[in-house]
Amino acid sequence: MTKELTLSGRVAIVTGGARGIGLAIVEELHRCGTAVLIADSGVNIAGGEPDPAVAQALAAQLGARAAAFCEDLSAPGAAERAVKSAVTNFGAIDIVVNNAAILRDSFIFKSNRENWDQVIATNLSVPFAVLAAATPQMRDQQKNGRAPGRIVNIVSSAGLFGNFGQAAYASAKAGLMGLTRVVAMDMSRSKVTCNAIAPFAATRVTESIQPANDAQAAYKQRALRIPAHYVARLATFLSSNAHDLTGQLFGVRGRELLLFSQPRPVARTLMSAGTAWDEAALAQAINGDLAAAMTDLATDLEFFNTEPIV
Repeated sequence: MTKELTLSGRVAIVTGGARGIGLAIVEELHRCGTAVLIADSGVNIAGGEPDPAVAQALAAQLGARAAAFCEDLSAPGAAERAVKSAVTNFGAIDIVVNNAAILRDSFIFKSNRENWDQVIATNLSVPFAVLAAATPQMRDQQKNGRAPGRIVNIVSSAGLFGNFGQAAYASAKAGLMGLTRVVAMDMSRSKVTCNAIAPFAATRVTESIQPANDAQAAYKQRALRIPAHYVARLATFLSSNAHDLTGQLFGVRGRELLLFSQPRPVARTLMSAGTAWDEAALAQAINGDLAAAMTDLATDLEFFNTEPIV
């Protein structure tokens, strides 16, 4: 049975909600009746030059049922203050959309620890901190009869396929998918769902792509034509109580709705009893029994380098 999508009276936190995909999600949730805390410090794509006016202007434009939270969520206690702000302003916290992300790309042999730490902090540790602060409130609300909460994590195909120069970004997004699975399990008794979306849309991230080859240049040209509202519609559906889906990884690429597989063994071989576990035996097993199932090194930009359907 299909449940009715109702979001009136619900309360959401959307991180990175003042621009790009986050902005589209905020606008769609608000249009559907949700009160939204726009948690966005207004930084640039590298995480610098904060500008609180970006989120504040959006909240003012939306008017009722919107508020801005402009602290750096990676700062100690900021995630807890964001959740408290949502509850203080709107009386509850029902929805968390972890969307905020920064980029500091470089090849691994040119990387530095400071950039790694900041990307991991923003793209992975912040979602953890926000969920660690929000989920106790969600559990208590559900125990007291409020409809179960919903969590949506915005990941990236870069964290699934990999891409040149994105060690920090891809690692954080892959980690966020792992966090999605664990939170889905941890919150299952409370009926709080947690799902992930790998989005394909025109954003500051796609604008910043520096193509390494012709295929990546073609990908960038195509990606810049995909509007973000398709992602926002799915995020809004997953934020509603019109479903019981949890622990799933979706993709949105224009009008294409994708369900991704998740890592499971794809091939198996059994070493014969008494066989030495040595170089020759391992080489024979890997090159013979497992080779056909191995994954190539295609990047996400190359795999999805086809014409989007918009």
